[in-house]
Amino acid sequence: MSDTVGSALLGAGGIGSGVIAALEAGAARYAARVGRPLELRHVLVRDTLRPRRGVASALITGDLDVVLGDPDTRIVIELMGGEDPARSYIERCLRAGRHVVTANKEVMAKAGAELLQIANDHGVRLLYEASVGGGIPIIAPLSRDLLANEITAVTAIINGTTNYMLTAMAQNGADYDDVLAEAQDLGYAEPDPTADVEGIDASFKIAVLCGLAFNVAVSPDQVAREGISGLTALDIAYAEQLGYVIKLLARARLVEGEVEATVQPTLVPVEEPLAKVDGVLNAVQIEGDLVGRVVFEGPGAGPGPTSSSVLADVLDVAQDVVAGRAPLAFVPRRTVRVRPPEEHRSRYYLRITVQDRPGVLARIAQALGDAQISIASFIQYEVEGAEGTAELVFTTHHANGGALQRAIGVIESMDVVQEIGNVLPMAGAETPR
Repeated sequence: MSDTVGSALLGAGGIGSGVIAALEAGAARYAARVGRPLELRHVLVRDTLRPRRGVASALITGDLDVVLGDPDTRIVIELMGGEDPARSYIERCLRAGRHVVTANKEVMAKAGAELLQIANDHGVRLLYEASVGGGIPIIAPLSRDLLANEITAVTAIINGTTNYMLTAMAQNGADYDDVLAEAQDLGYAEPDPTADVEGIDASFKIAVLCGLAFNVAVSPDQVAREGISGLTALDIAYAEQLGYVIKLLARARLVEGEVEATVQPTLVPVEEPLAKVDGVLNAVQIEGDLVGRVVFEGPGAGPGPTSSSVLADVLDVAQDVVAGRAPLAFVPRRTVRVRPPEEHRSRYYLRITVQDRPGVLARIAQALGDAQISIASFIQYEVEGAEGTAELVFTTHHANGGALQRAIGVIESMDVVQEIGNVLPMAGAETPR
């Protein structure tokens, strides 16, 4: 038996480099906690000729068979990102009897249930704390500390790029294009920001959380998704006047034994804890029958926070290796229906640009009423520089999503309607009708 716990790292980018640095800096502390030193034995990269700061050349390989051929490598840390080849590499490692720690939200969202079952079948663990929320501990609390609860809802801000942009829009009165350019200049947004701003990243993460919260495998394709690219400074300003802020919320809840899962720009009451989560911070709010409501908040990305979560999983597995334990992974077991968007119920915000004529408001109210949608509030604004044009902002009581879309179709076809600006859900405590 080796006197160390051997590990291999797949991927040595920004996060991987952070993990390597942290392993070196905390070596003595980690050895004391585990009972044996941690040893990094292999670093798998795509480009083996590229110099890697802080990594001995003898550790570098481009061949997974080298990693799996080493019996002293017990833990594999996957930080490659993306679906391929990461998914197949994780599966190969599990089938070869290696514990795996990953930060890969896409793989866990799309294939997590299958991979967790493979881990169980082969007596190893697959841990993925860093796949959601960066440095926020949320996977472990759901897997252990909140296990006695019937979780009824998960509401989260889990994309730092969009949260930074929405915060800047609210604080500076800026439009989407301006804050996106600023976020890219600061390195918060990628040159191609699609995965962030269109909610794809958040849909992966909420799908992962559904498995833990509700014991249900939910595919990212089943998450109703809308990004922030259609938002304007006007929407931000109108929301503020109504007592709300707009956040890109990832939400999942159990409704009559079925799951609703969404990622959408959402109006959040200013007094709610999530309304105060600004900048690049992330937060996850859990509601359970025993614990009530709890909120986990912290940095959602970056080498430091992500390394914190990755290494927490590594130390957890390493303690099992030293003690000779192989606890089973949590595998989603239930199969329930995931509701399509037309069956969701919510309060809504509607912004509609119309010709400023008598009777327009009555026609729109009639269309909403015919769809059994009750108006909660209404404000009319003049459109600056466009005489004869008005902007109507409605909020509704709880309404069925399908009925709302039918009403919007009727309103959009009216000759007096110039544009349906935005239709956004509203969070809040009002009891659904």
